[in-house]
Amino acid sequence: MISFICITCGTQFPPSSSPPAHCLICEDERQYIGVNGQEWTSREEMISSNKYKNKIIEEEPNIYSIVPEPSFGIGQRALLIQTPNGNILWDCVSYLDQQTIQYIKEKLGGLSAIAISHPHYYTAMIEWSQEFGNIPVYIHQLDKQSVMRPDKCIEFWNGDTLDLLNGELKLVCTGGHFKGFQVLYWPRRQILFSGDQPQICMDQKQVSFMYSYPNFIPLNARKINHIMKCLQPLDFDRLYASCKMSGIKGVIETKAKEIVEKSAKRYLKAISDDNDD
Repeated sequence: MISFICITCGTQFPPSSSPPAHCLICEDERQYIGVNGQEWTSREEMISSNKYKNKIIEEEPNIYSIVPEPSFGIGQRALLIQTPNGNILWDCVSYLDQQTIQYIKEKLGGLSAIAISHPHYYTAMIEWSQEFGNIPVYIHQLDKQSVMRPDKCIEFWNGDTLDLLNGELKLVCTGGHFKGFQVLYWPRRQILFSGDQPQICMDQKQVSFMYSYPNFIPLNARKINHIMKCLQPLDFDRLYASCKMSGIKGVIETKAKEIVEKSAKRYLKAISDDNDD
């Protein structure tokens, strides 16, 4: 029995004797099936190929990015956040080997929990949870139908916000890209971890919001306004995205909230019927 992984999006499926017939994540209009059709791999195959490794980078004190090399799936990265109340993995990646596990346990203090912004980053979350002691994986209830590999470690939650690690971090459900899309907020450090909503643009003084990034499907004004309403109470100066696109570091280092607010106004103007530019 193998837990097959979709090569295009990186999502892992439950153990089976043969690959699934479909990847429902890729067949959704927000994603796509690769040019070679539906292809599968597995954690075991990725490790035995000796092709991949996880590069662990200290972005700033207590924040580490975990980036598979070469890039896999849609280019996801995970962020490990160290707090006095334990460490959390924000978003997830498909590749996990013993070297990564050992480094996190021995050098970074292990993991206490996992939280994931939306289904495009669920990847191998169950494997990560199991390797670190069946730690909880926090996902919003509204995205339950997009979990391709159910497991008892997943803790679905309802509502608008959820405190994690004794209040050190906070999940905020904003909707938009997915109904249960959530961001992670670190009040003490004034940092917002946004997944890819908002996503940092090539001009890193701007961010944007999309229903589908690869298929260029925008969000409507109602959803943008709701996202901004959810973010308004959060006092953040820095913003980390979960994909490092070409030429983009993946972090807005200062004035992030101001940039997000200006970008939202620009976006709303662009999609307005009154925009004559």
